[in-house]
Amino acid sequence: MKSIEILVERIILSSRWILVAFYLGLVAALAVYAVSFLYKFIKVTKNVFVFDDAEMILAMLGLIDAALVASLILMVMIAGYENFVSRFDEAEADVSFLGKLDAGSLKIKVASSIVAISSIHLLQVFLNAQQYTTTQLMWLTFMHLAFVISAVLLGYLERIMAQLKIKA
Repeated sequence: MKSIEILVERIILSSRWILVAFYLGLVAALAVYAVSFLYKFIKVTKNVFVFDDAEMILAMLGLIDAALVASLILMVMIAGYENFVSRFDEAEADVSFLGKLDAGSLKIKVASSIVAISSIHLLQVFLNAQQYTTTQLMWLTFMHLAFVISAVLLGYLERIMAQLKIKA
């Protein structure tokens, strides 16, 4: 009976390597997104002297938005791999630029990134407000506020959990 328990535990523990397929998929998605970004960048630079101020701001916000999404993908890949699959060998890969990314702080950073991406998108919408109905603007604003409130609540809960760990 003990040998079955050990076998089940080894299978469950080894199953974390299945996550590698997801992280490699994210690497491929990031590469495709980089090509898309370069296409957008070339398109913007071709029209840089044709755009008026508002169009230029919208184009730049699109590039910033793409950079934030790419950073979010990278953060999830690296932190997810290190938290759930295997630690990086410090000699070969220095991921200290990410700071401490345990599961709790990863949630906070992901939520913050989502709020930043949502903010950029909402700014783009407001700069093109004439293309949206009042109802659409209202719902987009509500969705953004939901992201903000969720991020604040996650931060608050993480702070409570940290305080409980200190007391224990």
